[in-house]
Amino acid sequence: MSADKPIDVAGVKVTHPSRVVYPDDNITKGEVAAYYAAVADRILPGLVNRPLSMVRCPGGTDSACFFQKHHAAKLGSSVRPIPIEEKEGGEDDYVYIRDRKGLLQLVQMNTIEFHPWGSRVDRPDSPDRIVLDLDPAPGVAWAAVVEGARGIRELLEGMDLDSFVRTSGGKGLHVVVPFRRGPGWQAVKDFCESVADAMVAHSPERYIATASKAQREGKIFIDWLRNARGATSVCNWSLRARDGAPVAVPLRWEELGKIGSGSAFGMQAALERAQSLREDPWEGMAKLQQRLPRV
Repeated sequence: MSADKPIDVAGVKVTHPSRVVYPDDNITKGEVAAYYAAVADRILPGLVNRPLSMVRCPGGTDSACFFQKHHAAKLGSSVRPIPIEEKEGGEDDYVYIRDRKGLLQLVQMNTIEFHPWGSRVDRPDSPDRIVLDLDPAPGVAWAAVVEGARGIRELLEGMDLDSFVRTSGGKGLHVVVPFRRGPGWQAVKDFCESVADAMVAHSPERYIATASKAQREGKIFIDWLRNARGATSVCNWSLRARDGAPVAVPLRWEELGKIGSGSAFGMQAALERAQSLREDPWEGMAKLQQRLPRV
């Protein structure tokens, strides 16, 4: 058996590059690292200087993967600690990165998915974005998910809020709203719950705002619960640890009708999209200074 020699990917040593990470797709660790290096300029704006949880899969995506949110020195010299107060009391060091090297060091440590907080490390208790996740029950038509995302957009526009959409890399869609820092986590969570409740009140036969699986049959769960302190959502251009190596991809609202599922983009398709885009589908998001209304 030939030695699986380390390779250099954008200045980071990647060990075991020939190890297969996605068995059904025969995608290796080296190919995953090359993907993240290629999309670094696109993924980093949503990652840098935010507390971060990762999904790590040391044995590949068909084995035991796990979430990690706490810092460890072995993650790499450019993977930085940020002390954050825990719910249970006391402080612990969470993870954040500032650059491409930090990103690739996490990939070297078998990170597949990246899930940033909705706040930044300088003020972790001052969120600046929310994510509403449309999660359809089995059998719900994709067209209904698209209609739901558009409905949320329309509801938010009635509050003078611009929103953005991405595939989740799973079954659904994410509607993302940036806003000026100011409201705390509880106010943000209350706002998100009110949006989900409004969608349910309008179409109770289509939507549900509780996580009860027993009541979700035939409906779309509008998951607002990820907008709490310490909760996270997958970011743009992140791979998912699922068959097909799907990617969470940002879209223009006008593109939504052309997409066939939340996992429409595999790694290669996402890479080709990232390289062919003339402008960011979420162009202008960083400059928005909109305010989140009070509930």
